[in-house]
Amino acid sequence: MRKVNDYYAKKARKNKFPARSVYKLEEAQQKYKFIRKRDSVLDLGCYPGSWSLYASEIVGPKGIVVGVDLQQADCSPRPGGAPIHWLCQDITAPELVPMVRRFRPAFRVLISDLAPRTSGSRWVDAQRSLDLVNTTLSLAELLLLNKGHYICKVFQGEDFPDFVKKMRSQFGMVKVIKPKSSRVESREVFVLGMEYRKPAGSSR
Repeated sequence: MRKVNDYYAKKARKNKFPARSVYKLEEAQQKYKFIRKRDSVLDLGCYPGSWSLYASEIVGPKGIVVGVDLQQADCSPRPGGAPIHWLCQDITAPELVPMVRRFRPAFRVLISDLAPRTSGSRWVDAQRSLDLVNTTLSLAELLLLNKGHYICKVFQGEDFPDFVKKMRSQFGMVKVIKPKSSRVESREVFVLGMEYRKPAGSSR
């Protein structure tokens, strides 16, 4: 498996992406096309910036990408890519939503590769991961446009089926994805929700 991991790491360096994780997003995007030209994209847990860079290339100069992370990312968009606005901020901070809305009141796509600091305990790590993704899903409820799309990374644990069930109540289509570039032994998967159903009475 190390050879596969080395392949994606080398490919990322060759293509000037700061992390190999970009190919997990690319694989999902190539199959489901949830990011499109001119889209607005919010990237939660963006550091070191690979997902934001990739999204910027897809949406093009008439789109926009906002990246949020506790660590400051500073990658410049590629030629022809959308502007990227980097916010060094905690996703749980109450001031995050107003800060993000300075760029767009709501977004067409929300992406998140957030993961907790691993503890060595699979159960603890899975619970921490679900806490994070539930936070990003709550932000999607505030910041995602009707019929928008959402993808997040999750460490599978005993509460994972409940999370997927919740997403199915909010999105027209939900897919659980295990990218080829993920380690076989890893319990990480990506959950994609497409066609968000904004609650009746919502302003957007």
